[in-house]
Parts: sequence; structure tokens; C-alpha cells
Amino acid sequence: MARLSVTIITKDEERDLPACLASVAFADEVIVVDAQSSDRTRELARAAGATVFENPWPGYAAQKRFAMERASGDWVLNLDADERVSPELREALPAALAQDELDGYQVAFRTWILGRRVRFGAFGGERHLRLFRRAKASYPDCEVHEGAVIDGKVARLDAPILHHTYASLDECLEKINRYSSQAALQRYRAGRRFGPLDLLRGPWGFFRRYVFRLGFLDGYAGLVHAWLFSLYDFAKYAKLDDLDRAARKRPDDEAPGGRTGSAGAA
Repeated sequence: MARLSVTIITKDEERDLPACLASVAFADEVIVVDAQSSDRTRELARAAGATVFENPWPGYAAQKRFAMERASGDWVLNLDADERVSPELREALPAALAQDELDGYQVAFRTWILGRRVRFGAFGGERHLRLFRRAKASYPDCEVHEGAVIDGKVARLDAPILHHTYASLDECLEKINRYSSQAALQRYRAGRRFGPLDLLRGPWGFFRRYVFRLGFLDGYAGLVHAWLFSLYDFAKYAKLDDLDRAARKRPDDEAPGGRTGSAGAA
């Protein structure tokens, strides 16, 4: 029977991690890679039976790669600390892992924002590649929106991961600020530059999530989500413009993000 490893990367996750770990207690192995938390994250992980590694933060993709490389299972289920395996997913896993012709699964998500379930907008029909054969997977380097790449056949799995994200507005705004900076840097390093039409990305993002993707059917939660992520859309391109302006003021041998040389296309 195929062995399943669960990998989780953490940084100050004592609030969310216990529920995540409880939902995967059935796994053959749970690997937690912690980026030098200052709270009880590592203590709680060890108490739950997880194998804990400490690794200074190298970036999202690199940290998930580090975790995967320390797993020993045939299959890996990658989770964030604010995610849980649903009862439906736990029940579906044995049959999913027994499919010899498949190497990965795009897993369905159910998402809560600020404690409210969202069914439409950007999260309607949300799926992510989180379950895969370890030998077939890799994590290419990127600043944000990191994900495994599978050398093989991938299918969909409807049994969901439960995602309880953004417990407070302050937390959401902090993450928008951090992620938009990382997204802007990733685009800059890939050769992307700010253009006048990028000014429309914020309003268009709101309209697309709230109207086209029926976010208004989620009531207040849909409105908050559409506004907040339109702010993210605007911020990452405004910050891209900041990077470009700053680069034009630097000597030719310096580049944004602490790297030398020009930022050519990846």
C-alpha cells in the first residue's frame, strides 16, 4: 500500500497548526518545516507526533521543496497551516493513492474568509495541485503562487481541503502588502514592466470577482473579498512601477531585490 507523507511549512502558526495536524493524524508521516517561529509552533507540532525541521526562510517554493525532500512517503499531501483535510478527503485518499496511472491531483477547496464561507468570486471552483507522487514532483523557484510541477498525469479530486484564511482584516491587509511586494518582484525579475493599462487592474479585478464570478451571492463576505483582492491587484502593479523607477536611479550593476545584473526575462 502506498505511504502518504503530509508536508506543512510554518512560521508562527500556533493558532492554526493544531487543527491542521489533527486533520492529518491518519497519515503515515507528517513533516513540519518551521522558519524559526517565535511562538509555540514547533512544540505543538512535536506534541502532535510530527517530525519537525527548522530551516531559515528561503522563500515559499524553496521551503516547500525542502519539506518534500525530507518526506519518505510514496505520495505527498502539501498543506498550509490554515488548511485542514475534510472527512470526505480522508475517505477518498486510499482509492486516489491506488491509481497507478495517475501522478497527481488538483484538489478542490472550500474557503472561509474572516470566518465566512465563500462559494463564488475567485474562490468558486478553486483547485490546487496538492497531492502528488513524490518522485514525480518538483518546485520551480518563484516568489509567490508557488506550486508543485508534476511530470506525469494529473486528475481532479472533488473531496475538498478546508481553507480557513484571514481570521482578521488586519491579517488580510498585512498579507496583501507582503504578497503584492513579492509578486511585483517576481514580475520584475521576469522582465515585466508597468504599463498604463495596469491602472485598470484594480477596478477590473473587483468587477470580475464581484459580478462576473457572482461574488455578490456571498453577501458581505463576497463584497469584502472583491474589494480586498482588487487592492492586491492594484498594489502589485503599483509596486512593479516603484521597482522600475528605483532601478532607473541605480547604477547598472545593481538590481532590485538584492541581486546584481539586469532583470531579464526568465
